[in-house]
Amino acid sequence: MDAVRVALLREVLAGTEWPGAARRFAGALRGAVEAQGGGLLLVGTEAYEPWHLAAHLDDEAVWSGLPALSPTLVRHRVPKAGPAHLGVGLGRLEAAGRGETVLVVAPDEPGGALLERVGDARRAGAAVLALDGGSTELPGLAHELLTVPGDSGDIDLETVQHLVSAATGENRAPSARSAASATSAGSARSGFRDRLARLAEVLSSPPPPRW
Repeated sequence: MDAVRVALLREVLAGTEWPGAARRFAGALRGAVEAQGGGLLLVGTEAYEPWHLAAHLDDEAVWSGLPALSPTLVRHRVPKAGPAHLGVGLGRLEAAGRGETVLVVAPDEPGGALLERVGDARRAGAAVLALDGGSTELPGLAHELLTVPGDSGDIDLETVQHLVSAATGENRAPSARSAASATSAGSARSGFRDRLARLAEVLSSPPPPRW
C-alpha cells in the first residue's frame, strides 16, 4: 500500500485504538523476525488465505531493507501446477523451529490441523504471532496476539492487516499518542463509517501479480 493511502487510513481511524495497536503488533513482528534471524511463515485458515498481507509484507521487506520480512505463504490446499513460491503446504509448518517466525491470520477458527502444527512449531522454538477475529485457541499459542472481533463494527481484520504491514517497514518506535488505548473510540468524528467504507473499496484491490 502506498504512503498516501496509509496516511488516509490512519487519519480515518484517528481516535481509535487501531493505529497504535497495529504499530505495536508490527513492532513485535519485526522484532521477532530480526531476533530469530530466520524466515517468516505466513498462514491463514482453510477458508482464508492472506494474499494481500503477503504482498504488502513482500513490499515492506524491500523498502525497509529487511529481507526476512518477505513471507513464505503456507497454504492449506496447494494446486498441482503453479509457481514454486505458491506451492508451500502445511507440511512446511511441521519443519518450522528455532530461528523462524510463524504469523497466523485467522478471521475464523483456525481448525485442529493448523493449531496442531502451529503448536508444534512453537514447541520447536519458532516465534508465533497471530492476527485473529476472536479465536478461542490462538491466545494460548501466540507469543503476540492482535484480535479484531468480528462484531467490532468500526473495522475489520482485513483493514488492520494493511495497518500492520505498513507499520512493519517503519524504522521507529510508536509514538505515545499512537500507543494510547482508545477509550474515546465512541467519539470518532461524524462520517467515520462512511469514510471507512469508501476507503475499504480502495484497499480491496487485487494483490500484485506475484501473489
